[in-house]
Amino acid sequence: MMRTIEVFLVIVIITGAFLIASFYAVLPVPRRVSPLNLRRLALTTLQILDADYSLSTIAFKDPEDPSWNQLQVALSALLPPNIVYNLTVYIVRSEGGEQLYTPLKSISNAESLGIQSEASSYLVASSNVTFRVIPEKIGERQGTSGTLYILNCSDARGWWITGYTAHTLAQDLYNLLSPYFKKTVMVQSTSQLARILNGTALEGETLQGAVVINTFGETVPIPSGYYARTGVGRDSNGRYSMYCYTLGQRVRQYNWTWVSIVGYPLYYVSNTNLFPDNHNDWGIYGMRSVGAAGFNAFLRGLNGMSYTYDDTWITNSLSNPVYLSSESIYYCNYYGIYPAPYQTATRALPSSITNTYNLRITNYIFNPSGGWLAGAVFRHTVSGGFLALGLTRTPDIRLTALGLLCAFKPRLYRSVYTAVDATRLVVLQLGQVGGV
Repeated sequence: MMRTIEVFLVIVIITGAFLIASFYAVLPVPRRVSPLNLRRLALTTLQILDADYSLSTIAFKDPEDPSWNQLQVALSALLPPNIVYNLTVYIVRSEGGEQLYTPLKSISNAESLGIQSEASSYLVASSNVTFRVIPEKIGERQGTSGTLYILNCSDARGWWITGYTAHTLAQDLYNLLSPYFKKTVMVQSTSQLARILNGTALEGETLQGAVVINTFGETVPIPSGYYARTGVGRDSNGRYSMYCYTLGQRVRQYNWTWVSIVGYPLYYVSNTNLFPDNHNDWGIYGMRSVGAAGFNAFLRGLNGMSYTYDDTWITNSLSNPVYLSSESIYYCNYYGIYPAPYQTATRALPSSITNTYNLRITNYIFNPSGGWLAGAVFRHTVSGGFLALGLTRTPDIRLTALGLLCAFKPRLYRSVYTAVDATRLVVLQLGQVGGV
């Protein structure tokens, strides 16, 4: 019985102490417990108002224009009812090296913002401001010719360029890269290709030190003169790996950068007039298979080695995606070229070819993956080089452009003109009223 009474008394004492403490306790106001971030709210509001450039447009209106009233209505609708505001637009001018801010227009919903307020600023530009970017031409500083050849041969077929044709790729590459080169030449036929392979310019361009982009994927166009000549286009057994060997020699001789945009380089040769009844086992007529021996022969020609038929498959299919290198990501932002940051690579080259064929890597397009290179630019220690993208089927010419621009690094000269009185500074100051 006594134990029950003791327990009851303990409960009464604890309950009484809780009630007395609750009566005299002073709780913080909700504003202190969960304060509203007025600065962030102000910035977010300005960004919403300018989402469709409405704020930028109104900021350049005459102070008496009715659109200011529309801005105030939109501002009141965006903010909570217990928020007071003052929005001021300033004209920004530069005089004597100093930035001057002159008030243009203010709108507010209260005479005072209270004892505590926060503000955010937002810079807007006039719609009549024109920005211009002038690229440096490759060859002005790099010591190369600045000539870009794009293979667009009408009498050849491509392979592993799924979703495109060589001719559409050629035009897109022209649009993307021609501003960076002194001279861009579209090689329109295999006969024109034969001319530059024989050292003859097509349009008065400088042939030595040029970049040659093969838009035909795993296929390379072959001119009739090379097709017919043993020891230049075919070896004694009639295999076209000799032609690929000759291409490697020409790249070395003329100090070219040969560009392969996708897949296994030089796996087929194509000429629709020479091979009208031949196809690549996949129904694409006008081409003959060379196999893995094509690229091996190219590397031997580039390295100044004697020709040997070697059909050893040297690329690898990587199980994991490959990711753009940090240098590539930097130049994505610099040149405004944004391919997907990771890709699938089924034709990655082994890094061991650098030792075998006296090559050095000027830049990695993708990070190496276990000794395999899905995309990089190689230079021979004597002369010539190549870019190889060992990706899967669908070519992304942005990667080709990015690889070349990373290799040559042409500078961009940016300028702004028609920009007089073209900037406004918008300041939104917020305060909070009401509540406890």
